[in-house]
Amino acid sequence: MNNIIYLDAAASALKPESVIKAETEFLRDSYANAGRGVCARAVAVDTTVSHVRKKVADFIGAEDETQIIFTSGTTDGMNRIAKIIDNPVSGETLKNKTIMVSDLDHHSARLPFEVLRNSFDCKIVLCPMDRNYNLMCSDLPKADVFVITAMSNVLGVAQDVQGLISAARKKNPNVITIVDAAQYVVHEKIDVQKWNCDFMCFSAHKIGADTGLGVMYIKEPDRWVSPDKFGGGMVSRIVGSAASSNYSVKWETAPAKFEAGTLPLTQIIGLEPAIEHLISHRPNLDLIKYLYDRLSKNENIKVITERDSAMFTFVPKNMHVLDFGVMVGTMGLCLRVGNMCAGWLHNLMELSGTVRISVGSWNTMSDVQKAADIIEGIVK
Repeated sequence: MNNIIYLDAAASALKPESVIKAETEFLRDSYANAGRGVCARAVAVDTTVSHVRKKVADFIGAEDETQIIFTSGTTDGMNRIAKIIDNPVSGETLKNKTIMVSDLDHHSARLPFEVLRNSFDCKIVLCPMDRNYNLMCSDLPKADVFVITAMSNVLGVAQDVQGLISAARKKNPNVITIVDAAQYVVHEKIDVQKWNCDFMCFSAHKIGADTGLGVMYIKEPDRWVSPDKFGGGMVSRIVGSAASSNYSVKWETAPAKFEAGTLPLTQIIGLEPAIEHLISHRPNLDLIKYLYDRLSKNENIKVITERDSAMFTFVPKNMHVLDFGVMVGTMGLCLRVGNMCAGWLHNLMELSGTVRISVGSWNTMSDVQKAADIIEGIVK
């Protein structure tokens, strides 16, 4: 396995030694549950979780750590947001509202709202795109909710999130803005206050932390009166007699209100070193430029991405992408093939699938040179 060339960072990043060390030491020497005990070890875990939450808040430019909710990933966060903002208990409903999405969206960003359209008579409108598939700030439809993909996992181009939100608010000052930053977080600095977004999500495993952990930013957590999930840790007290059904539930304040049940503690422990590693070891996109310069000259390859993209996406001519993926895999090259869970964009480009190469901080020029040799040998 050590001979594998791993060029699939956009799917999930390999883990730096600092993350592995932090998680191992926690499991071996310091493990206890959070928010459940008063012994010294439990209190130490509570303190660490609070510290990591503050680290995340600083990392994304949040005003306060209570705006940081731990989830199981971007997919979980996007689905939960749809439930949070469509909650009759909170006096919020999306019934008969207009939701703006785009053909850049990952399935997890758009499908929760497509389902709401079918259930609650919501209207779905598309954010306009230019000829290069970038979201346009001009001619935006008026919307009540705006889902923004900050960077496509197919095209790897950072979108003008701040400009898009500003333009949407000119049409409707009360529009709820939701940013999918799963790919963006790896390559660009997030500043949620500058963006002025209402919600933002990313997955920890994309930046070198563990799977099963994500971050959901909520600009105004107190606005959303009722949580979307229920369980231990988010109930402040039960008022009245449950036996007679004459009772009410008082919720904890954020973030506990949105974190029912036991948190993914081991993954949270690994998040801080992952953030520190990412800040000092962003992927070297010169490797992507090398692939573009070399493989775009090959007549048997159709290049989809631009030279300055964060990833290199292409289609081998006269070969199905799945067959291509199997062939390069037998030669030790790990990359992504398929529709990248971005079916709308592939339909728009009239492609059944693509091949994507993405790099992490561990990749070298030798890796992409060997990858190009393998690819050229197969498509010739």
